[in-house]
This record gives sequence, structure tokens and C-alpha cells, in this order.
Amino acid sequence: MTEDEIYRTSTQYRLWSFTPETLASLRKTTNAVAADGVRAAYRSLNARASQESSVEKRDGPPEEHVDCLTLEEEQKIISYYCGCTLDFVDLCEYPTNVKATAVQYLKRFYLTNSPMTYHPKEIMPTAVYLAMKSEDNFHYVKSFAEKLEKTTTEDILAPEFLLTQGLRFTFDVRHPFHGLEGGFMELLAFTNGNGQCGPWVEKSPGEIREEMMDVEPAPGASAKATNVKELVARIQKAHGKAKELLKTSALLTDAYFLYTPPQIWLSTLLLADEPLARFYIDTKLPAISEMKAKLHTVLRQCAEMLRSSPTAQPDKEEKKELKRINKKLAQCRNPQKMDLVGINKAQKQDLAQNGGVGLDENIAKKRKSEREISMKESESLFGPALPDKAS
Repeated sequence: MTEDEIYRTSTQYRLWSFTPETLASLRKTTNAVAADGVRAAYRSLNARASQESSVEKRDGPPEEHVDCLTLEEEQKIISYYCGCTLDFVDLCEYPTNVKATAVQYLKRFYLTNSPMTYHPKEIMPTAVYLAMKSEDNFHYVKSFAEKLEKTTTEDILAPEFLLTQGLRFTFDVRHPFHGLEGGFMELLAFTNGNGQCGPWVEKSPGEIREEMMDVEPAPGASAKATNVKELVARIQKAHGKAKELLKTSALLTDAYFLYTPPQIWLSTLLLADEPLARFYIDTKLPAISEMKAKLHTVLRQCAEMLRSSPTAQPDKEEKKELKRINKKLAQCRNPQKMDLVGINKAQKQDLAQNGGVGLDENIAKKRKSEREISMKESESLFGPALPDKAS
């Protein structure tokens, strides 16, 4: 099997690769379904409040007055928390693969879930913790929770199953980092006369090295490399720039959803040093081929996406906009999905009472509500529970 055939068997290709049109349609549907869910939740709460007491204040605004997030606002808040993930992982000094996987978990989860249903602030720590386990960088949950302010182990663990459901129980993420390192080593091998071209390129290693010395200067450089040392320095500089793009722009855009890992890393090399990237591709494909023309078109599209990537650190105007969106989000969150720790505890309790048979989330919430009403009624009849005796 070729590398391309192997990739096509992966869950990343089968479940998490889209066309721009299908990706936009999926997000639009998610936003609409979440908005309907928020309005239905307020309708249910207000109806229950009206039944319990005709004078009791309604628990929320009328459903028709709920101002839900737009699709664009959702994407801005998700993008912001992806940036927060990068900052948090860097602060904790976790490996790059943990950072990259955590961001992809967050982005994948919010393809079918909305911030109005589950706030990214509550899902983000769990995404990082799950990424640490997936990438063989395990830490005890207690020590991990201590790195976050006002966060308990229950806050980390409660959304974990919910997150795995959103990920469709697929934890493998194919990153472009290894491909970049392989390409970097191949370029260095060409400088030593040890590189190997594709089967269609009939040139000796010495000829390839001579052509490499004659490659046009990198953007911003004044002249071509005149010796092997300068050529190696050029390759190392391009490698550093490309790697930085993979650690930032590639993670903050939709590149993983729309392009393959090889296409992503080649696009970063194209941005870092286009003449060098073109030379590398020429060593792999025939001089005139339909495949090469298609590849260049795809790489330019991906490179343009990476070039227009949002930054991890929003500017003053972006912060102002995010503050507005966050304030709006506080007023349109689904009230039935806000207490993830409480829902998780109710599900575990019902699971134990039913001999290990799981319950639907709506049933779990209903039984939790019934238990709360029962406890209130018992207190009104017998009074509150007596305090424990001092030891």
C-alpha cells in the first residue's frame, strides 16, 4: 500500500475530512439545532415555573426573546479558545503534539456541538487532558487540575465522555510535523549528494546538488547560496519558519479538515521559501505532469488559508468583539446543559441504581430534578438535616 492509500483508511480521512461546502453546511446545521435547543429549554423552564406557581418569577426570558449566537459569532469564540489552548499548553510546557491534538479535539467537537450548548471554557481543559492521554503524556488529573484556577478534578472529568462522543470515539490525529521533518532531512541529504529523487526523475545526486545551488534566492534574501554551508543555513531557516506555521496557523485554521498532512506541510514550506519548495517537488514528480499542476493549485489554496490565519493573541478591536460575544453567550446558553458536573453525577448515580445500564441524558436530568424536589419536600416536612456532631 502507498502512503496515500494508508491515509485513506484512517479515521481522520473517513470522518474528519470535508469539502469547504460540506464543512460550512455542517456548522450551519449545528448552529440552527443549538439555537432551537436553547429556545426549547427556556420554553420548558418557563412552562414548569408557571405550573408550580402563578406568581413565581419565570426562570428565563420568553423563548422568542432569546438572542442566540450567529454562526460567525460561534466561530469567533471557538477560535479564541483554540488560541487559549495554545497558550495554556505552552505555559505548562507540554509537547507540541499534545497542543496540536488538543486543538483538533476542540475543533472537531464543535463541528456538531455549539458553544451555546457547551461552553468552550468548560470543554477546553478536558480536551487538553484527553490529548495528553492520547499522546502518551499522561499526568494525574489532580496535578493537572492544579494548573488551572478554580478548577476541580470533577470539572475536568465530567465532560470527558461527552467529549469522546463528540469525537465519535476517534482519538487518532494525523499531524504534518513528521512529514516536515522527513522533507527537511531529504533536503539536507541533497546538499551532501546523498539524496534520492522520485522514480520519474533521472538525475544523479551530484546533478541534483548543482541544481539546488542554482535555486532562486529565498524571499528577502539578496543572493543565491554560494556554498554548501550557506545552502544548509537556508534550509534550516525555511524549516524553522515552516515549523512555526504548523504550530500556529495550521492549528487555528480549517487546514486539518480540508487538506492532508503532506499538503499542509508542503504549504508551510511554500510560504517559508517558495523556490526551495518548488525544487523539492521537482525532485519527486515529472517536469510536466497533470499531478504536479494539481498539487501546486492545492498548495497555493492551503498556503493562502494559512497566510490569513487568525492570531492566537487578539488585538484591541478583536478583544472588544469577543467581550461582546461572550456577554451575549451568557444570555443564550442552554440552561439544561450548564451544570456538567451535576449531570455527570446524576448519570453515575442512575447507572448504579440500574445495575450498570446507562440512561439517556434527558432521563438523567429528569431524575435529578425529581430527586431535588423530593429533598425539598422532605425538608419542609421534617426540617433540614441535623448537623454532624463535632468530634
